[in-house]
Amino acid sequence: MLTLLKGLSRGGAESLALLGARHRDRERFDHSLAYVHPAHGELVDEVRAEGVPVSCLGGGRLWDVRWMWRLRQAMRSVDVVHTHSPVPSVAARITSRTLPLGERPKLVTTEHNVWDSHHRFTRFAEKVTFGMDDAHLAVSDAVRRSLPPARRSQVEVLVQGVDLPAVRSAADRERVRRDLGVADHEVLVGTVANLRRQKGYPDLLRAAATVIGAVPAARFVAIGQGPQEDEIAALHRSLGLGERFALLGYRADAVRLMSGFDIFCMASHHEGLPVALMEALALGLPVVVTSAGGNAELVTDGDEGRLVEPGRPDDLAGALVALATDDTARKAHAQRSHDRGDTLSILDSVRRHEALYRELTGRRDG
Repeated sequence: MLTLLKGLSRGGAESLALLGARHRDRERFDHSLAYVHPAHGELVDEVRAEGVPVSCLGGGRLWDVRWMWRLRQAMRSVDVVHTHSPVPSVAARITSRTLPLGERPKLVTTEHNVWDSHHRFTRFAEKVTFGMDDAHLAVSDAVRRSLPPARRSQVEVLVQGVDLPAVRSAADRERVRRDLGVADHEVLVGTVANLRRQKGYPDLLRAAATVIGAVPAARFVAIGQGPQEDEIAALHRSLGLGERFALLGYRADAVRLMSGFDIFCMASHHEGLPVALMEALALGLPVVVTSAGGNAELVTDGDEGRLVEPGRPDDLAGALVALATDDTARKAHAQRSHDRGDTLSILDSVRRHEALYRELTGRRDG
C-alpha cells in the first residue's frame, strides 16, 4: 500500500504517518510512502529508518502536474493508496481513473482538518471527486460534521492516537524545568503548535500578557515554527512579554519539554484533532484549550481542564489565571488527563487501518 502526503514536514498528519509506519504489521503489509513538495521532507530519513521506501513526486510546485504522472506510475504497483491531504487526495482520485479498471488501486482518504480551513477551490475539487474514494475517514467527529451533509454518512471517525509508551518514557520534568530556568514555585504554561494563523497565537500572546500581570509566578513557553514567525515575534515585543514568554522555535524534543509544563494551552481557531493535545493528555497535563474542531471531543470542561471559545483571549486568560492559582484543581485535572490519555493509543488506529485495507482488497491475510 502507498501512503500519499503533500509533504513530510513535522506536522500532525505527517507525524502520524511516521508512527503508522513504525507500528505497522510488517509481515502482512508492504508499505511505501510518497510526498509531493520537495521543500518539506524533514521526516524522510526517519520514515526510511522504519524500512519504508520514500519517494518525492514533485519538482517544487503543486501546480506543476507532472508529478501526477509519477503518481500514476506508483499507483500501478499497489493495491491501496491512502492519502492524508486534500490536493493529493484529489490528484489520486483523478489519476486512478486514467488507469485500466483492473489496475486501479483502492482509494482511502483521511480528513485531518475541518473543511472550512481549506481554500474554497480545494473544497470544490474535493466535493466533486469525493465519491471516487473507496473509503473515507475523519480524525474527529467535528471534521466529519464539517463535510458536505450528503457525504457525512459515508465517513468513519477514527481517532489516530499517539505512541503512549514513547510519549510517557520521554518525560523528564525536573531536568526540563532546570534547563528552562523555571523555579519550583513558578507555574509554566506551554504550547506546541506550528506558527500558523489557525493556531491563534495572537490570542495566546494577548492572554499571556494578562496572566503575567495577574500571576507573578506564571511563565510561558511556545514550541513551534512556521510562516507567522516574524509576526509573532513582533507582537511578543510590542506586548513586552520578554523572558516571561519564551519562543523556542522548532524542537525535536518537544514531548520531553512538554513534560515540564504545569498547564498545556492551545488557542486554535481551527483544528482536526491536534497531536500535541493528545500528547499532553498522555503526559497527564492539565489543559486549557479552545473548543475548536475535535478539541472538545478530547477534553470535557472541568475534567481534563478548561475549554473556552476560540477567538476570545480574555476568556482564555481567565481560565489560565484560575488554573495557575489553584494547585488542587491542577492535580485533579492532571489525573483526569492521564486517564483520558490511556484511551489514545495509535496501535488502535493502525490495526483499524490494516483491517480496512484487507476489507477493501478482499484479502483476509493481508
